[in-house]
Parts: sequence; structure tokens; C-alpha cells
Amino acid sequence: MPRKALIPFAAILILVSSPLAPAQNQDQSSPNKWASSLAPTPPMGWNTWNKMGCDISEQLIRQMADAMVSTGMKDAGYQYIIIDDCWQVDRDRQGNIVVDARKFPSGIKALADYVHAKGLKFGIYSDAGTKTCQGRPGGRGYEFQDARQYAAWGVDYLKYDWCSTSTQDARSSYELMRAALDASGRPIVFSICEWGNHSPWLWAKGVGNLWRTTGDIKDRWEGKEEWKPGDCCNYGVMDILDQQVGLESFAGPGHWNDPDMLEVGNGGMTLTEYRAHFSLWAMLAAPLIAGNDLRDMKPEIRQILTHKEVIAVDQDPAGIEAHRVRKNGDLEVWSRPLQDGSRAVILLNRGAKDAEIGVTWQELGYPAHLSAHLRDLWQQKELGEHKGEFSATVAPHDVVMVTVRP
Repeated sequence: MPRKALIPFAAILILVSSPLAPAQNQDQSSPNKWASSLAPTPPMGWNTWNKMGCDISEQLIRQMADAMVSTGMKDAGYQYIIIDDCWQVDRDRQGNIVVDARKFPSGIKALADYVHAKGLKFGIYSDAGTKTCQGRPGGRGYEFQDARQYAAWGVDYLKYDWCSTSTQDARSSYELMRAALDASGRPIVFSICEWGNHSPWLWAKGVGNLWRTTGDIKDRWEGKEEWKPGDCCNYGVMDILDQQVGLESFAGPGHWNDPDMLEVGNGGMTLTEYRAHFSLWAMLAAPLIAGNDLRDMKPEIRQILTHKEVIAVDQDPAGIEAHRVRKNGDLEVWSRPLQDGSRAVILLNRGAKDAEIGVTWQELGYPAHLSAHLRDLWQQKELGEHKGEFSATVAPHDVVMVTVRP
């Protein structure tokens, strides 16, 4: 690690340990005061990365904010407009983060004000290391300085990545940024993005409001590839789904497992696969962060992203993540308890042929003799009363998603 990177980091460690440090001025009876009160349901919004990468500008962000309103996304519950990597270019002599003036000539504060004027919230990106994943200035050693700047700009959401971190300890690094955000005086949702490498579900409750559980999602049904030789990995939707099994007990209001952002509408999957992708993320109580071009969204993609009954499952106030009830080769059943005592259930066919998939009430935690009313969420159709079990024919790479109400 370059010696120059160690100097500001050491300085900030001294600041944190000092009785005059900003974090020490907070109410000690409620450490990490916003970590638990923010994001009572999984955050919903839009992020630049999946579709735009580094090809971003203030004009683009303004257009996306406009489109979030005009397409009905805002009315469906989406709140955050989030700029990912590549907005920053340097630090000035005082260590302040410098915005790319060519792409953002009006500055971040004016852009955040525009987003807020639309009734939306504004998010930004940084990194726990010395550089971001695209080689821009990272946050290491500047945590409190950056947090104060984000607060002054009106930032509501911070995604914090894990590139260029060398020998850093993940938990300590994210706890430091949490303290800096608390000291900033502004409630900011904190998205921990260290790719699940250090099991954040074991320690990140009370530090972040959401934490990535895997490497990056790719716009495909299944299959993984290395980022670069020996450095793993990008994953398809099914590969990410498999990595969520067993993590459900760690999620809940204010602290969510994050299987990465949505790829719905980006062109790499079929409409059926996108519907399954969105359904499964809703069952996982996952943050719903769209990544498509909202300005040029086909009606069928908008219908998926704004489907109120599926979104209602994701946003259920109980915040109980689904678990996999059964797996039989390519055929799976997932179930999620909802606040009103009902269950959301997905029958998933990962295979290449139509298949009959069924579930019993006992698998859902109900008595076998119970009568229950079923509703197909995608068809928006009542399926009548069923006793003891339910089954349906599921198309390839598709789901049947129902609610079961005793």
C-alpha cells in the first residue's frame, strides 16, 4: 500500500479515539442511531451501474428522476435515485472529494435538490478502500470528511464498495463509516457492498441497513464467470439464489440481505426469466434497485417492475425473508410468512420443460386439514379454496407465485 494512503488513515484513527471526535458527541445510549431506524422495509430505487456503468452525467440523472415519476415507478414505491461509481475524479488540497465537473457541471448538491423536488431520495457511491472499483478516489482515511460532505449535499443513501482494500478488516472499516455517517447529522441509508466475502450477515446488523451477500449479478439466468483470473465472480440469477439459502434468519426490518440489484429489462434474459427474477427477489425481502433505462422502458418491463401485488410481498412489514421449502432437481418451492398470517409461495421451475410442482400445507407450517384461499399474483386471479395442498404446471425458467390465506 502506498505510504501516502496511510497518513490520512492514521489521522482519522486518532480522531476517532479522541474525546473530541464527532462520533463521541452522539448520544451514547443509542450508538449507530440510524442503522436500525432507517429502511424498515427493503429499499426501492434505481442505480446507474447495471445499464450505464461509467457513462453517467447530471442530465442522465435528471432524466431518470423524471422517468421514475412519469412511468409510475414512484407510485409503485421506488424512492432512491443512486449514482454508482465514476462521479468523482480527485481530492483537493484539503482532502475534499472532487466531482467530475465535465459530467456534473452543476455539482452534486444541485442534482440532489432536483431529485428531492421530484419527491424522491438521492443516493451516491464510494468505497472503503483507497480507490473505487473503477480507480476513482476511495473513502479510506476520509470517512468523516466524506460523510460531512454527503450530508451537506443532501445524500440519503450511500453504497460503499470493497475495492483496493488490501489488508483492511471489513467489519472495522464499515463500522468506521457507520460512525462517520451518524456524526454527519443526517440520516443516510448505508449499503454495505463487500460481496459477502466476510459474512456480513453475522456482524452488519446495526452497522449497515443492507449488505451484499454475493459477487455481482449478471444479466443472465444462470452461470458464473470470474471478474479476472483468480478473482471470483459474476453470477446469474439462479447462482445468486442458491447462495441465499440459510441466510434468511439474518434479515429483518432495518437490516436486509442484498442479493444485488435487479437486471429486469436489460436484455439478457427473456420476459419470463425477468418475471421469475423479480418474484424471487420479492420473496427474499431483497432491496428492489432497478438498473434498466427508465426512459425507454417497454410496457411489459414496466408491468413487472411496478406490479403492486408482488411488490407488496417484498415490502411486507413483518420483514421475514423466504426460505427454500423443498428442492427436487430443477423444481423448487419457496415460502415466506406475511404479517397477516398468510404465506407467499413460489413454485420455481429452473429446468427446460414444463413441470408439475406442488406444495403441502404442512410444508408451509399449516395443519394438513386447513382450508385456504389462494390467489395467483401475476394473473391477479383468485384460485378458490384449497385444502391440504396446491399444485400447478410451471413453464421452463418460470414461477407460479401465490398467496395462501387460511
